[in-house]
Amino acid sequence: MAKILVVDDEKNILNTMKAILQDEGHVVYTVQNGKDALQFVKSNEGDVVFLDVWLPDIDGMEVLQQIKQLQNDIAVIMISGHGSIDIAVKSTRLGAFDFLEKPPSMERVITSLNNAIEQIQLKRENVMLKKNITMEDEMIGNSGPMQEVKRIIDMAAATNARVFITGENGTGKELVARAIYRKSKRSDKPFIKVNCAAIPDELIESELFGHEKGSFTGALARRLGKFELADKGTIFLDEICDMSQSAQAKVLRVLQEQQFERVGGNDVITVDVRVIAATNVDVKEAIEQGRFREDLYYRLNVIPIYVPPLSERKDDIPLLVDYFLEKFAREHGLGVKQMSDSAMHFMANYAWPGNVRELKNVIERLTIMVPSEIIELDDIKKHIESYDYEDTIVKDSSSLKKAREQFEKEYIIKALKQFDKNVSATAKSLGIERTNLHRKIRQYHINVDKL
Repeated sequence: MAKILVVDDEKNILNTMKAILQDEGHVVYTVQNGKDALQFVKSNEGDVVFLDVWLPDIDGMEVLQQIKQLQNDIAVIMISGHGSIDIAVKSTRLGAFDFLEKPPSMERVITSLNNAIEQIQLKRENVMLKKNITMEDEMIGNSGPMQEVKRIIDMAAATNARVFITGENGTGKELVARAIYRKSKRSDKPFIKVNCAAIPDELIESELFGHEKGSFTGALARRLGKFELADKGTIFLDEICDMSQSAQAKVLRVLQEQQFERVGGNDVITVDVRVIAATNVDVKEAIEQGRFREDLYYRLNVIPIYVPPLSERKDDIPLLVDYFLEKFAREHGLGVKQMSDSAMHFMANYAWPGNVRELKNVIERLTIMVPSEIIELDDIKKHIESYDYEDTIVKDSSSLKKAREQFEKEYIIKALKQFDKNVSATAKSLGIERTNLHRKIRQYHINVDKL
């Protein structure tokens, strides 16, 4: 059902059009001059306007232009008893969806209307999608550390300089990368993400640089790599410290020369790509252990950005809680819930070893599982994965890292036991990549077989 306005100075046309459109199940309004039409559009949200070219007070083309300025997503279908190609072309250039000659046939009216409704629905869905993407990419927080991150994002976005983002899992490193891209001059070009930890070593070079047909078993056709697909745009190399040594050498060459060859190929491919890299590991330690090239690090680390964990930006937790409560209520078609004072106090003082990602998952679970409008402390205790309220309050900043690592280790062990040592199921429940969980298991020397 659409909201339709018919504008014509002939009463018989108004009555005929109204009858046809109401029979189709739409809500129809009618006016006889341009002034009333514009007043209606100013005061009401409409979907489609049938507009006569010749009106007693204002030229129909002028009315068309003003309607599009007032509501750009409204579809305007022009109608005229003096139809000509020139008028039709002019109205289309001014933003009209279609042009009908009087007296319009019922079939022609309905066909044009249905096409217009389909177009405006697609248009509005696209606008909503972009809005949701923008909201998803939004950096929530006004604390000192987050203000510093936003300041550096703005500085980095104004340039083509390479950016190296560091921070724990779940802090929002990808959001930072996307914010830089969205504000940059390359925002209308591709943004290509590569999770280096999720790609096997034997495939990472093909993934990044592409391959030629027959270059290895299974290479049945030429494939373009991520760098080639990102030409003129931005490539985001997430978890770059997990990249193989040979791939690191090729990436270094791309940074130096903006050139590479596909796997199995001899042709030199030249690209113009901005590189943003990120990692959650200690880079200096990775360099000392020989896992990450020092020269590549210095090439990438032109603009460093450290994304703080939630424990270093606790003032932002209430903002994040409210943001996610509204987000998931909207996504799941539920009423927006609120936190009681004691519940919010708990959320603000919890250690959040999984950072924003863990907070997000917990809020979504509470939004769905708690039936009442107010979320109480007991609700959180029932639905949070693992906690000890007293132990999760940060008391000693000097031992914060050690305490957080111990908590994370115990948290992972409990989750592995809960899912009968199934790593894939455990990773899914924790909201992290399976390869990331394997790395954590090695990092904390967790013997899965003995759990």
